[in-house]
Order: sequence, then C-alpha cells, then structure tokens
Amino acid sequence: MSDWVDVIAERAVADGEHIAVDVDGTAVAVFKIDGVCYAIEDVCTHDGAEIASGCLEGDEIVCPRHGARFCVKTGAVKSAPAYEDVACFPVRITNGVVQVRDDRWD
Repeated sequence: MSDWVDVIAERAVADGEHIAVDVDGTAVAVFKIDGVCYAIEDVCTHDGAEIASGCLEGDEIVCPRHGARFCVKTGAVKSAPAYEDVACFPVRITNGVVQVRDDRWD
C-alpha cells in the first residue's frame, strides 16, 4: 500500500485554484472547489501533455492543448479528443496539510 504524501498546506490553495505537485514520481494536480480538495494525474489521456495549466470551468479542467475536458472530482473524461479517464487520487486533510496517495497499484 502506498503512503500518504504531504503536498501543500490547505490554506495555500484558494477555491478555484490548483497546484501541480509530485506524488511518488507522478505528476498530480490538486484542485480546491467549494472548499474541498481533489487530485488527478496531471496528464491528458489524449496526448500525454500536462493539463493543470488549462482553464477550470466548474468542476472540469479543459486541456490547454486540444480542449479535452475532465472532471476534477472523478477523473472522468467529459469531451473529445480524449476518450479515456485520467487517474483520480484519494485526498485527505491532516492537521491543515493536504495529503495525496497514489493507490493505483495497492
């Protein structure tokens, strides 16, 4: 089982904002929406580019390269040209610190 990784102080990311972090060698984007933090792999499943620098519209991130959309809460793909979901990671807050865990191989 993978360990929880401290990524940022909860207060350091504002609602509607994000931060790109490394979690055990995986690029992860952590978003805060309505006071809740979510984490997805920072990669577009269409072409492998990073997606965190795209526009956040509600709970969807729009890939800055080709416009594919992904749900930040679930990782679900919402529009072409991507057809595969992006990995979504568990998030918890412990003592004011956002922690993420890559549980894909547990």
